[in-house]
Amino acid sequence: MNLNPAHEVAVTEFAEKKPEDMALNSMAIYDPERKIFSLNFVGKEYFVHYPDGTVWMSEKDDVPQIVQILLLHYLTHAAPAQVQGKNISFKELPSGMIYVNPFTNRAIRPLVGIFGQDPSKLIQAGKSLGGEVTDMGDAAVTVPVLPKIPVTFVIWKGDDEFPPTGNVLFDASAAFHLHTEDYAWLPGLALSEMKTKV
Repeated sequence: MNLNPAHEVAVTEFAEKKPEDMALNSMAIYDPERKIFSLNFVGKEYFVHYPDGTVWMSEKDDVPQIVQILLLHYLTHAAPAQVQGKNISFKELPSGMIYVNPFTNRAIRPLVGIFGQDPSKLIQAGKSLGGEVTDMGDAAVTVPVLPKIPVTFVIWKGDDEFPPTGNVLFDASAAFHLHTEDYAWLPGLALSEMKTKV
């Protein structure tokens, strides 16, 4: 998939916004002297230079292009709205039905594939990223994927008749901070990191 056009648009939009406003709305930290944002994404610290949109990590690892795009989108689009503490499904996001198949393939199937046979590992992985146990399903954890974007991962154990199932839920404020298409990617990226914790 060619992400270059989306990346170019994300950088352009980012450069057009006032950094102080972006820092306030996204809860990222902005250093005006160095013109650098710092923010946590799935438990790791990332840095974004303003206005050119260069993204890097303290670990010196290369940052995947989709992560660069998501961080730029988050800084650019995050609104003053705060976390509401009410969960909604992906389908409840604006135009969520359009992206439900990519979301299922990138989020639900990996969730069940990684944690369906041993839901306790979901709790372990989520907690390692600063997540909190949530009272849903057979195991659930809410992970602070971005400062204003908690994501809840839920697993129901299978039995002799039914295979394990899972769901990924978002805070009701989610649509204020990212486009629905971004949420089709976000949980899968978090799950990739969670997989390394079990």
